[in-house]
Amino acid sequence: MVGPCDIVPSPGFSPSKRVEGRPPSYSSSYDLEKSGQENESEQPALKSFIPTDSDVYLNLNTNANTRGDAQAYVELNELQGSTWQETGRWVGYEENLDTATGKWGPSHIPYLSFKSLIQLRKTMSSGAVILDLNASSLSAVAEKVVDKLLGKNEIRAIDRETLLRALLQRRSQFERSEIQISSGDIEMQTFSVTKQRDASESVEASIVLSGVLDSLEKPAVAFVRLSDSVVMESALEAPVPVRFVFILVGPSHSGLDYHETGRAMGALMADWVFSLEAFLAQTDKELTNAIADFMDCSIVIPPTEIQDQAMLVPIIDFQKKLLRDRLRPIDTRIAFGDRAKVEAVNEEPREDPLARTGIPFGGMVKDIKRRYRHYISDFTDALNPQVLAAVIFIYFAALSPAITFGGLLADKTDQMMGVSELMVSTCIQGVIFCFIAAQPVLVIGFSGPLLVFEEAFFVFCKSQGMEYIVGRTWVGIWLIVIVVIIVAVEGSFLVRFISRFTQEIFSILISLIFIYETFSKLGKIFKAHPLILNYDHLNDTIDNPFHPVVKEHVEIHSDGNVTVRELEFERPYPNTALLSMCLMFGCFFVAYFLRMFKNGHFLPGPIRRLIGDFGVPIAIFIMIAVDIHIEDAYTQKLLVPKGIEVTNPKERGWLINPMGEKKPFPVWMMAASAVPALLVFILIFLESQITTLIVSKPERKMVKGSGFHLDLLILVTMGGICSLFGMPWLSAATVRSVTHANALTVMTKGPKPEIEKVLEQRISGMLVAIMVGVSIFMEPLLKMIPMTALFGIFLYMGITSLSGIQMWDRILLLIVPKKYHPQNAYATRVKTLRMHLFTMIQILCLGVLWMVKMSSFSLALPFVLILTIPLRMAMTGTLFTPLEMKCLDADDAKVKFEEEPGEDMYHESPLP
Repeated sequence: MVGPCDIVPSPGFSPSKRVEGRPPSYSSSYDLEKSGQENESEQPALKSFIPTDSDVYLNLNTNANTRGDAQAYVELNELQGSTWQETGRWVGYEENLDTATGKWGPSHIPYLSFKSLIQLRKTMSSGAVILDLNASSLSAVAEKVVDKLLGKNEIRAIDRETLLRALLQRRSQFERSEIQISSGDIEMQTFSVTKQRDASESVEASIVLSGVLDSLEKPAVAFVRLSDSVVMESALEAPVPVRFVFILVGPSHSGLDYHETGRAMGALMADWVFSLEAFLAQTDKELTNAIADFMDCSIVIPPTEIQDQAMLVPIIDFQKKLLRDRLRPIDTRIAFGDRAKVEAVNEEPREDPLARTGIPFGGMVKDIKRRYRHYISDFTDALNPQVLAAVIFIYFAALSPAITFGGLLADKTDQMMGVSELMVSTCIQGVIFCFIAAQPVLVIGFSGPLLVFEEAFFVFCKSQGMEYIVGRTWVGIWLIVIVVIIVAVEGSFLVRFISRFTQEIFSILISLIFIYETFSKLGKIFKAHPLILNYDHLNDTIDNPFHPVVKEHVEIHSDGNVTVRELEFERPYPNTALLSMCLMFGCFFVAYFLRMFKNGHFLPGPIRRLIGDFGVPIAIFIMIAVDIHIEDAYTQKLLVPKGIEVTNPKERGWLINPMGEKKPFPVWMMAASAVPALLVFILIFLESQITTLIVSKPERKMVKGSGFHLDLLILVTMGGICSLFGMPWLSAATVRSVTHANALTVMTKGPKPEIEKVLEQRISGMLVAIMVGVSIFMEPLLKMIPMTALFGIFLYMGITSLSGIQMWDRILLLIVPKKYHPQNAYATRVKTLRMHLFTMIQILCLGVLWMVKMSSFSLALPFVLILTIPLRMAMTGTLFTPLEMKCLDADDAKVKFEEEPGEDMYHESPLP
């Protein structure tokens, strides 16, 4: 059993060796037995215990090194009557004030009671945490803390003034006096906190305020991190800029030991690793996790009498191991001192795949050399059970969008392309891409931006009396020409200029298009099947009582030829509109609920995540079952041909004649197709390159590299060739690619799993593509899917994609009071009105893009989107300062690989 009086040495405790007359930044060997003999002969004036080997040096100074370029200095002030009295101070090591003599004791390794750490962690979990507060005085901090505690109901309204008055009491610091000398083997008389503080070039302080305030009903706890370290007048014994403030006050009957708990917080803030974690923390949970990490690396000594110091020797090796593990070399943030310098020398510079060589096709050649040397391992690394699990999961993740997008594509192009063409294209292009691509982890597929272009191009061709399917072949030919030129000049480097400003406008535009199209289609159903009193009588004796009305349409041409066409007209059916609406919203709510269920608390985690991952297929199957059981109401179904057959065999075949199918294609349009080809290229370039950037982030620890130039050439060339067969163009699908990478990620074992590696291989992508292609023979099942259920999935994709976009968060902040703004840089380091101005500019750009999309010039949408890049550059330094732009438009480098409650891959991949 661990008793309440157990002593917990902090993670810097290592009483193994000592060196005379040197500061802690030096070390040398010293034998314990020899040193004991010297103690008998003469009392040395100055001693400190510093280990000699480099690993232990780093371990010892885990709590004594600097955070970045600032030394951590801590002062503990305790409330004594009407005065805050300084009783302790730390710079790695601790010094305590003897209030009886008014003298400071010698520096020593901090030692804490286990109870104080438990109490600290418990109180921190319910206290007020304020991150990146903009304040320049302790009084401003105190007022913010009191208001925060009152807002969280941690104090009563009648306690506000009392607590504020107590926090603003005067402070008393003892001047530097002679340090008391204590005898014994374990002592540190060469180290001085004040000398170390004053000798450091850069220091940041932490103020710990702890004491009894009986007027409070319960303990009040607050932790404050300032946005900028500032010198606060009369707050410290020396003019040191303050970064952190910790407050713990409460009644004496609470059971808290305010002195020991305050010392525990002082030792934590002096610890380098905890100080870093507190500096980087974005949420309250990250702060309490940092306390847990500190406790994990502390040693508990049971309440057993220590007869001799030699009994402590076995602890040394044990703590060396704990501290060596704590350094976490794979965590790039925990790099300091000599270790940072050594790693900087030994680490090979990471090759920049976007660096230009100045040689035609030089970037593509580098991609091939970088990636193809791992080609054999791309197949051997697939011999892992995790790859099979990823294949099953990603198959459904890829099949659902293929069916959904295929159904909508057929609806928008008058059945000229549909599910069969999209599934065949996904299969063939997917297999080829995974076989030769530089980044086979990418999952290629159809996407929202391409659907918008297909609709716009179809409307344009129809208005000009041209064959849409033939026009696509010339667009595909020009696509190949454009991509060869771009890859030759290494144009992929342009992706560097695509900032968050442009990405978010594009993402919200696509999300809004999905939402708008969903309700637009539902409106058309209500228009075709209005809610009226009387409907035409149906003949329920035939197989299909809901057959459409077929009328002949005769066209007489100028040359005397007559064309007779059969046109199908839907007549209004009862209950169709209402059932369609129920199926649409039902599919949306089921899919959305299962997404939330995945991050809930019911059922074991693996089962819950499995259900959530397959939420979209489950929602579709449920709506199929509902539609089947309601036999007396008509709903439009997904049109799927039998086997490998085009969607509309009356109008086209698998091979498209570039010169024209039914009539000659205009010669001028053959050349003019270069313009829409450039627009398609921009869409594929944007989504594919951004997806590659997300998947290939260094944090994922992928070692085989990526290839922006090669992959772009393969994707666009395949799309151009597929145009000759009347199949859709594809790009790297952001959500599916991130999901694929997450499914292939291998985590380390232990209580805090970290990324170990990613199974970079080609087999999973190939198998998924083949399985999607084989699924075309599921025609009997696919024909049972109601189209309105697919509309619900598109509504789901549009709404869920908004949740991961910072611009959307800032739009919501327009109607949120400032006190409820999040602790993010764009909300704390930028003035509120400036943040709103930036948001309004993005909304204005979004409005312009929407007007272009809804106009007859919708084909120019990608061109207008590109104009946001120079607009963003022009705003920097003129309308907004570089610091403001860094906060508002900086790329978020924090990547979550394990989904935490309330978060999933949509936060990382906002493009639907």
